[in-house]
Amino acid sequence: MCLQTEVKGQKSKIISEDFHMLKLMIGVKGTGKTKTLIEMVNSAVNTSKGAVVCIEKGDKLRYDIKYQARLINTEEFMVADAQSLYGFVAGILASNHDVTELFIDSALKICNNDMASFEKMLDELAALVAKTGTNLFITSSMPAEEASETIKKYL
Repeated sequence: MCLQTEVKGQKSKIISEDFHMLKLMIGVKGTGKTKTLIEMVNSAVNTSKGAVVCIEKGDKLRYDIKYQARLINTEEFMVADAQSLYGFVAGILASNHDVTELFIDSALKICNNDMASFEKMLDELAALVAKTGTNLFITSSMPAEEASETIKKYL
């Protein structure tokens, strides 16, 4: 799979053929994580042969994501920690085998900034998407220098 985006006439490759099943993008607030995610979701809608799902906390992406992608607000489903987020993702993948791309914006915030639970969830999600063949892209706000070894292996 190769997703491309075009910003101000410049095409750039976001994900290449060597894309890992789970990819994490971290950085402090204002570093363009959500903007990149929006570009990736919209590009995936154009190139994916399956369903594209985007999970977020709140509804701030409602007007930025193309309508062909399934946009889900975790607050509507009372997803408020790492364990419920994992279960939610597992339920989506179990109920729809056509999901090829899954995106989660601000995952650490959805997990109530519980770093230990977040790291455990990343490992569990990596195993899940490897089993289903789904590509998963996650954004989280945290300084790169605070990333643990668990987090670094998904960057």
